[in-house]
Amino acid sequence: MTIAFSESEERQELRKQVAKLASKYGREYFTEQARKGAKTTDLWLEIGKNGYLGINIPEEYGGGGGGIGDIAAVCEELAAQGCPLLMMVVSPAICGTVISRYGTDEQKRRWLPGIADGTSTMAFAITEPDAGTNSHNITTTGRRDGDGWVLNGRKIYISGVDEADNVLVVARTEDAKTGKLKPCLFVVPTDAEGFEYSRIPMEIVSPESQFQVFIDDVRLPADALVGDEDAGLVQLFAGLNPERIMAASFSNGLARFALGKATAYAKERTVFKEPIGSHQAIAHPLAQSHIEIELARLMTQKAAALYDAGDDMGAGEAANMAKYAAAEAACDAADRAVQTHGGNGITQEYGMAGLLVATRAGRIAPVSREMILNFVAMHSLGLPKSY
Repeated sequence: MTIAFSESEERQELRKQVAKLASKYGREYFTEQARKGAKTTDLWLEIGKNGYLGINIPEEYGGGGGGIGDIAAVCEELAAQGCPLLMMVVSPAICGTVISRYGTDEQKRRWLPGIADGTSTMAFAITEPDAGTNSHNITTTGRRDGDGWVLNGRKIYISGVDEADNVLVVARTEDAKTGKLKPCLFVVPTDAEGFEYSRIPMEIVSPESQFQVFIDDVRLPADALVGDEDAGLVQLFAGLNPERIMAASFSNGLARFALGKATAYAKERTVFKEPIGSHQAIAHPLAQSHIEIELARLMTQKAAALYDAGDDMGAGEAANMAKYAAAEAACDAADRAVQTHGGNGITQEYGMAGLLVATRAGRIAPVSREMILNFVAMHSLGLPKSY
């Protein structure tokens, strides 16, 4: 039996080409755009033009016909070059996957080509002020109104609404048989009447902003509903597994970037006649980070392989573990990078301190590390449910 512990040659070449493209922009470009309130549109469109943005979208809709493992590789390599694009997680991976799997032919023709080439971005709205990580407490509702729908609700920490043409909104509709509310997915244009949003000031240095969204009597046509009204939960989780895989890739890339900067600095910074990297107090933490990153990357690849093979249950467990491991590795790598740089680690010039907040977000979103531990305790270990 042959077991492959490395990615295919095609995937490796994909990583190489994305890294080459992203290196033309780099961390300096990313932070400069963020600090002056600008976007990374040039990078985004070039990724789309080269076919990397929609690599997971079916070929007949302008994509590359690949899997979640391919788009995750793109996400990781961008972050590893200092350009972590959060909308990579949202638009092609979550929204693109859900529409590809459950959208009608007309919905796919309408939305997927733009997502694939980057000319149209779609945001994803699930989190609510009072629901937190408990998606069962979502209060945004959709009710039938003639041939269409009317949506009402509130969402919070929704990424990139200001640069999106549409938002895939998780709402709940009433089951005609039971009267209970069930989750459903609606595509809502950001210019729809009654749809408003306000920017949330954040400490993180990123050109992609977070928003609170207000949905007041937003009227939608019948075909705004994605997929089967009675299979909303299955469809929702079809998007959440890719979300966790992409979040892991995002963290893995940031971790690699931080470690790369720390390692380079440790080789050239000389104190007491020797490069500081020759001292175990510096070398061992960096070596530890390298090990942690490689372990997280391997679990991320496993999660992507399971998802692309159609094993949603197996992918769910692996995706949660990968997201947890990658976030922990990234936080540790960023902290060690700052420490390696000493005082330089908290200057804007070296750009290390900003990674502390950027990587820390991975422990919180899109699902907290505590909820992942709850999941593993319950589903992997068979322990009683604790929440």
